[in-house]
Amino acid sequence: MNKQVLKQIKNVQVGDLMRVEWFDASTGKTTMGGPIDTPVKSWGIYLGVFGEKNKHIILAQNEFRMTDHGLYDVDYTAIPQSWTTNIHIIVSHEQEPNARHRQLGRQKLQPKLNPPPDKKSLRCSNTTITNLPR
Repeated sequence: MNKQVLKQIKNVQVGDLMRVEWFDASTGKTTMGGPIDTPVKSWGIYLGVFGEKNKHIILAQNEFRMTDHGLYDVDYTAIPQSWTTNIHIIVSHEQEPNARHRQLGRQKLQPKLNPPPDKKSLRCSNTTITNLPR
């Protein structure tokens, strides 16, 4: 784990617009040759660090408001913290944390293959959000 990244992540607040530089996994063929490293730059609104076994930096790209009654979904990118090489805050407090972001921060993000835990859940393409605020 990059010690510089650990120091940088302590200065990031929920709602900051940021860029994360990291190396992704890659596939290839031995005939391709060349470097295996796959550098990536991802931009988004910082939602926090999540993960029980492996910590991931969560960046929101899109927030979809589907009804006037608080039904919403968030597209996010989960970046393994151990693969991260640099973090840069572009705009502090770009998105003020609201009840939805705080609620998301208290939940476990679940991959799309997991079934919804109960009938009070919203099933979305990449996440299941439970106990939606009203």
